[in-house]
This record gives sequence, C-alpha cells and structure tokens, in this order.
Amino acid sequence: MPDPATRKTITVDEAAAYLGVSRYSAYQAVREGSIPSIRIGRRILVPVQPFEALLGAPIFSNN
Repeated sequence: MPDPATRKTITVDEAAAYLGVSRYSAYQAVREGSIPSIRIGRRILVPVQPFEALLGAPIFSNN
C-alpha cells in the first residue's frame, strides 16, 4: 500500500472522515459534484489534488 502522503486518490469514506461528515453526506456531495470524483468500474475515488485545492489545505502531512 502506498504511503498516504504520496497517494493520488482517496476513498469517499476517507474524504468523509477528513471532512467530519457522514458517509451518506459524502456520497451525496459526490453525486452533486461538490466533492471531485472519478469512477473506475463500480468504485468511486476522490483525487487528492483537486480535493486539497477545494479545501485550500493539504490533507496529508509531509512530516
């Protein structure tokens, strides 16, 4: 498994945990386009770089 600081995508559940919202709310935000996402087959992933840009802060510490 890649180091979290170098991952290019996170799961919707990880995005929800970072934002402090429920899993349902995060998936709803993905459907509405509020959280950037890509679909690979049945899996939905959140690209880290656009997610960080949306928040204006890095989600992983490089320390």
